[in-house]
Amino acid sequence: MRTREIMEIIYYVHGSTLDNESKISSGWEQVSLSLKGVKETQEASLQIDSSKFDAIFASDLSRAVESAEILFAERKHEIKMDSRLRECNYGTYTKKPSNELIYSDHINIPFPNGESLHDVEKRMSEFLRETKALGYKHITIVAHRAPQLALDVITAKTSWEEAIADDWRATGYWQSGWEYIFI
Repeated sequence: MRTREIMEIIYYVHGSTLDNESKISSGWEQVSLSLKGVKETQEASLQIDSSKFDAIFASDLSRAVESAEILFAERKHEIKMDSRLRECNYGTYTKKPSNELIYSDHINIPFPNGESLHDVEKRMSEFLRETKALGYKHITIVAHRAPQLALDVITAKTSWEEAIADDWRATGYWQSGWEYIFI
């Protein structure tokens, strides 16, 4: 019997930005890390052994790229930026207060002039299938909230409602990296 190939993923969330600290939703806006974000990312980098990854991927939004460059300053691979790892496009909700952003209302219905969480899931699924087809076994991703929740939906076969309810951001339980298995 042939075993199914798996791809192991370690997921890192970008460091804090001034928008995060002000409880503003950045969406696809290009915002930089705050001083707090730089410091927390530097501290997280001390816990990473980049030699165990076949590839390092990051969203092409500046806060994820900056975080990846700090997290993997001592790396053997280039950081591959991919727009499919972007945050959800919040459309007219971009730069609005975070408490106005109700994820559960936009699982299938796009944000006005933006996209739905299901759209994020589709692009994440495409990214994962393509990356796995390239033969990668151990990758790391540096990105945002919606792509991480999409990983929960895709890899754990959970519903969007469950992923949103169990989101570490609601509980405040941040960690230096989350492990996923893509089959």
